[in-house]
Amino acid sequence: MGSNSSRIGDLPKNEYLKKLSGTESVSENDPFWNQLLSFSFPAPTSSTELKLLEEATISVCRSLVENNPRTGNFGALIKVFLSRTKELKLSAECQNHIFIWQTHNALFIICCLLKVFICEMSEEELQLHFTYEDKSPGSYSSDSEDLLEELLCCLMQLITDIPLLDITYEISVEAVSTMVVFLSCQLFHKEVLRQSISHKYLMQGRCLPYTSKLVKTLLYNFIRQEKPPPPGAHVFPQQSEAGGLLYGLASGVATGLWTVFTLGGVGSKAAATPELSSPLANQSLLLLLVLANLTDAADAPNPYKQAIMSFKNTQDSSPFPSSVPHAFQINFNSLYTALCEQQTSDQATLLLYTLLHQNSNVRTYMLARTDMENLVLPILEILYHVEERNSHHVYMALIILLILTEDDGFNRSIHEVILKNITWYSERVLTEISLGSLLILVVIRTIQYNMTRTRDKYLHTNCLAALANMSAQFRSLHQYAAQRIISYTCRHLRRYVCVLDKLCFPHSHCSTLRQCFSTLSDNGEELLSLTCSHILRSYASSLFSLLSKKHNKVLEQATQSLRGSLSSNDTPLPDYAQDLNVIEEVIRMMLEIINSCLTNSLHHNPNLVYALLYKRDLFEQFRTHPSFQDIMQNIDLVITFFSSRLLQAGAELSVERVLEIIKQGVVALPKDRLK
Repeated sequence: MGSNSSRIGDLPKNEYLKKLSGTESVSENDPFWNQLLSFSFPAPTSSTELKLLEEATISVCRSLVENNPRTGNFGALIKVFLSRTKELKLSAECQNHIFIWQTHNALFIICCLLKVFICEMSEEELQLHFTYEDKSPGSYSSDSEDLLEELLCCLMQLITDIPLLDITYEISVEAVSTMVVFLSCQLFHKEVLRQSISHKYLMQGRCLPYTSKLVKTLLYNFIRQEKPPPPGAHVFPQQSEAGGLLYGLASGVATGLWTVFTLGGVGSKAAATPELSSPLANQSLLLLLVLANLTDAADAPNPYKQAIMSFKNTQDSSPFPSSVPHAFQINFNSLYTALCEQQTSDQATLLLYTLLHQNSNVRTYMLARTDMENLVLPILEILYHVEERNSHHVYMALIILLILTEDDGFNRSIHEVILKNITWYSERVLTEISLGSLLILVVIRTIQYNMTRTRDKYLHTNCLAALANMSAQFRSLHQYAAQRIISYTCRHLRRYVCVLDKLCFPHSHCSTLRQCFSTLSDNGEELLSLTCSHILRSYASSLFSLLSKKHNKVLEQATQSLRGSLSSNDTPLPDYAQDLNVIEEVIRMMLEIINSCLTNSLHHNPNLVYALLYKRDLFEQFRTHPSFQDIMQNIDLVITFFSSRLLQAGAELSVERVLEIIKQGVVALPKDRLK
């Protein structure tokens, strides 16, 4: 581009770019390269300016595609870059700014060209452009050397071996970004690539020995969050606070790859581009995630995934098993701190999920931490602001909670952590609340949002699964958390009753069930003003008094009604009929949660026992029900045991006296009788 290039608009007319892409061959030893690589211009700061850059250079790139088979100039440019990287480490030690600047510019041009090549041609055609030389048209290099593989190996060496200094920061970012661009071929294929050329080079041959070192370096780049050097630290102008022009180009590619490798479905909100304090950390994280999600080769597993699955803490002195390849050690405390601080980005959340899911060493370490609130609170905040997050971020946060709540120690400990002044929770001022109660509040809020907005069954089911995982360890729930459980249940009861009303009386003006609906709604408002203990008792009573009384009769009537209407005119079932089995599923889930509480923490739940005794006639209806008989045994045992103790105590017992008898009975009830 030359030292005179200072604006993007000048690029199509630039004489050096015209020569590079023209019909004249340029030897790799030609002084032309020093002139071409001595350029600088202001970096784009918006997507519009990035698009202008692509539009300004597309003609040059297409001209090079057309002429490169005869000139081999693309290969010559790569060889110039490769020859310079051999002296890059020494140049960094000697503070040779100009040499590093020109090497950086060479890599910048290569990456811009690669981005266009990958967009507009197949991998086979791309590989051919690495083999063309200055010979007869269409001839290929006879050397055994593979320029593409050598470039990839050089990039890996640059990332892992070059010390991170002010003068090398930009070229380190460019090297990471260029590898992201190399792996972007997946964006242009509908099917998963399993035999990609770049994948093949990265998973075997000369690149394979760098696997663990590369993964370790990328992780440490993420951990350290090194900021770009301040203006004036370069001989060449600082390109942007975001980390250089190429960062912007590759970041767009990486965003596309991120979409390929993550889930979707909660909503349509696009991920907002956060203001990045460390472009190197962000690009390193994106490259790490892309490498970890590469498909296995036909004859070998993904080595980068193996490295992520097997690395250990630096404080772990046990030897690595001989069967574990690409293993290394890293400081888990620093990694944990970085993960806690960076959960505002969805890629950091995906890294946390990946490590919890695939690396047992990391999972064990995190679950043993005594400051789990530092990790859980950012995850809860993601779910709390579900309206502002994209679907990938919400799903990853929820799956992380599922993984954590599978551990009983975690479920116990979160009720022992007391938090004060949760400022981001705006529904109510929470001056003091346990982490467990806050988790329940946020998950219920997420369920409510999902049911009223997106109606995503996957999200709804997994939110309930997280609560079910915790149910055996519920301890001293915050009063507001209990109220929110009631509020959530009442909302769903309204829906169930409405569905049953429509199914049983589709053409009638009968309002019996609607009156029941109104009564329940009024009771629900009264419940919210009661104390925590009364709330829990009323909660169990309200739910089962409605559902169990209506279950068998209404379900049978609704089924017959639907069958009759279907046989008469052969019309499809109404949409709301598809939710008919929800009633039975909810009853079973509630019975399972009650059974779990009774079996595992009966002594912590006297209010639940009180509710069971208060509505024991209701539960007796389920004793022989084929759908619930298996989980009714413990509930029936508890009801029978405590009923007999109340009979022995006499009649006209106050609420306080009943609770006292229950607490005494908990001690006397043999635990081995609960199955």
